[in-house]
Amino acid sequence: MKNKTFALLALFVLLLAVAGCGSGSNDSSVNAAASSAGPDGKSGALNLAASPSYEGVTVRIGYQGKGGLFGKIREEKWFEEAFAPFGAKVEFSEFQSGPPMVEAMASNHLDFAGMGNLPPIAAQAAGIDFKIVSQTLSGKNNVALIVPKDSAIQSAADLKGKKVAVTKGSNAFNFLYQLLEKAGLKESDLQVIQLQPDETQAAFDAGKVDAWSVWDPSITLNTATGKARIVADGESAGVLSPSFQLVRTKFADQSPELVVAYLKVIEKALRWQEAHNDEAMQRYADENQIPVDLMRGFQERSAYINTPVSPETIAQQQATADFQYKLGTIKKQVNVSEVFDNRYIEEALTEYAAENSKP
Repeated sequence: MKNKTFALLALFVLLLAVAGCGSGSNDSSVNAAASSAGPDGKSGALNLAASPSYEGVTVRIGYQGKGGLFGKIREEKWFEEAFAPFGAKVEFSEFQSGPPMVEAMASNHLDFAGMGNLPPIAAQAAGIDFKIVSQTLSGKNNVALIVPKDSAIQSAADLKGKKVAVTKGSNAFNFLYQLLEKAGLKESDLQVIQLQPDETQAAFDAGKVDAWSVWDPSITLNTATGKARIVADGESAGVLSPSFQLVRTKFADQSPELVVAYLKVIEKALRWQEAHNDEAMQRYADENQIPVDLMRGFQERSAYINTPVSPETIAQQQATADFQYKLGTIKKQVNVSEVFDNRYIEEALTEYAAENSKP
């Protein structure tokens, strides 16, 4: 199950973005094109060069798991194809969750990172310099509290005195603690066990934890196979867990064309999946040796998107940051609007539509 779980993670958490620890001259790009953003970091237009050159630059891309949509991108070498006209190369590295991606970005070993809503808040509070350039999951159903199928737990209030597994610093961590507050419970009312998903799966199967706050594909893999049932998810609990695409600020400021090119590849992959859905679902199912109906269920719960971030989602992110500050998870209050920048995704979608419009 461990291999299946992390192979599936790449599907819609797309893998995007984390970079390997390879070398590259990203910070000394020949074309250090600056953006003309306004004081809020979102207004104005990108200053894109007519013929940019990034010879010697290595774009470091990270992902969670293998296969899936990201596997298709790598197989077709779409990133390599997109960056070749700029003279840039690409490197990939695999991560299990968002917090290690943030660490890689902080040490300049990462240019792009795709992750849930809590790691960016922690990163901003820690002074790590990044921009959120697109939204990748709506957050309604991709995080949930699950329990064994025959468990007596029916609501978050029933977690009192129970052992609950969660990955510290993840969107599931935020989800769990918001559930506890809504139920009137404190952390001391239960035993929170902090594990990565591959570790938790074994503990869940062995009955060593009573509940698990986690994201997909673990939700679908456990519920669709009859092992577990959902007690609450973002939609039912009113606690959304959107995911975002991050880019290192210095990389984006110096290489805006590469950020746009990156987002255009994601759009290309999603359009391929949309046009060849049966082929894509069968491909993903075969990769993970699971029934195709199970794969379709995962797609329904965690459908990947590639869109600008709405004001409503930014407001939700601010509420999450405020909650985490009150909880003590972050040590200072942050204004999350400072890190959102929709100009890159808007430019990418505009260019992709123009390049692929039928005459």
